Amino acid sequence: MNIIEVNSKKDKKDFIQIACSIYKNEKNWIRPLDKDINSVFDPKTNKAFRKGDVKRWLLKNNNETIGRIAAFYSSKNDKEKLRVGGCGFFECIDDKDAAKMLFDTAKNWLEKNGYNSMDGPINFGERDKWWGCLVEGFDIDPNYLQNYGKAYYQKLFENYGFQLLFRQLTFLKKVRTPLSEKLSLKAERALRDPNYNFKTLEKRNIQKYIKDFTNIYNDAWSKYPGVSKLELSQAKLLFAQLKPILDEKILWFAYHNDDPVGFFISIPEMNQIFKYVNGKLDLFGKLKTFYHLKIKKSCKKMVGLVFGIVPKHQGKGVDGALIMASRETIQEKLAYEDLELNWIPDFNKSMIRVAEQVQVKLGKIHHTYRYNFDRSIPVERITNK
Repeated sequence: MNIIEVNSKKDKKDFIQIACSIYKNEKNWIRPLDKDINSVFDPKTNKAFRKGDVKRWLLKNNNETIGRIAAFYSSKNDKEKLRVGGCGFFECIDDKDAAKMLFDTAKNWLEKNGYNSMDGPINFGERDKWWGCLVEGFDIDPNYLQNYGKAYYQKLFENYGFQLLFRQLTFLKKVRTPLSEKLSLKAERALRDPNYNFKTLEKRNIQKYIKDFTNIYNDAWSKYPGVSKLELSQAKLLFAQLKPILDEKILWFAYHNDDPVGFFISIPEMNQIFKYVNGKLDLFGKLKTFYHLKIKKSCKKMVGLVFGIVPKHQGKGVDGALIMASRETIQEKLAYEDLELNWIPDFNKSMIRVAEQVQVKLGKIHHTYRYNFDRSIPVERITNK
């Protein structure tokens, strides 16, 4: 076996194709779009290059590709006690020696760049993409930009020495299941308050909602470990990227008088559409996408991207009221059958409680691991501060 750095056009193609080989017998795997994988490693499309760098490698055995990995770092993480880099995009045959060669390669490169710890499998960028090792939920389709994996990957990571940093919990529910009595009672308090009002995003006034989204997000989420403050420019870019698939009837905001205090942001689950294009969003792929999204309406699942209530209004029933306000439209007027919440870290107990009140069930678990190069330094689990 030998390691080669990804440089040539053929190497880049092999980096994508190895996943097709690994998952060829997995009925639930959905091939990611080639452009989405390639964009991670392109300085023109990935802002993470502004403060960091990335390398990727292939593992070969007699000219056959049997594994891949990427390693990366960002100076924005250098405030931690350890200088923590990352590895991701790991795919490998079920062979501990092969996995060790890949992990060693990532570790050695990070060490040469002054880093002494490695998280994985994570993304070279934000947490909303390609994050975590799937350990439960192999019978459920992966969502768009979400890691799938082989059942033996957990063993490969842990045998190498990676230790659990936090678990990522993905909750599921049927859209038309009734709400719990507890949630209904909690919501009534806010619904009776005339100062609160709830509304869907309006595309004709989208700039206002983008600004409201940014303010709520930063107040509700930026205090959590690893969550960066969201700039208005980043929010505008996010909504511009989502614009082709936005369904304004599943994007809800809560206001106290005119002040934005909460949101429940959902989008159609696009892997239910992209599974028909085999990774290619060329002209033919775009035609297939349009057909399945707009004509056949193949998407029956929505993804709750983010749910947030600003601290000042938490505990007042606003979370339940927001869900109740959206219930009639989402449950009775739309074609969605399933809701899958974007993953919640296990240290965010308050958001887990909110999810559980909506009568969800745990569907998927991913692990985020850490490997300290000095093996005498223990890995400390992330907890809610």
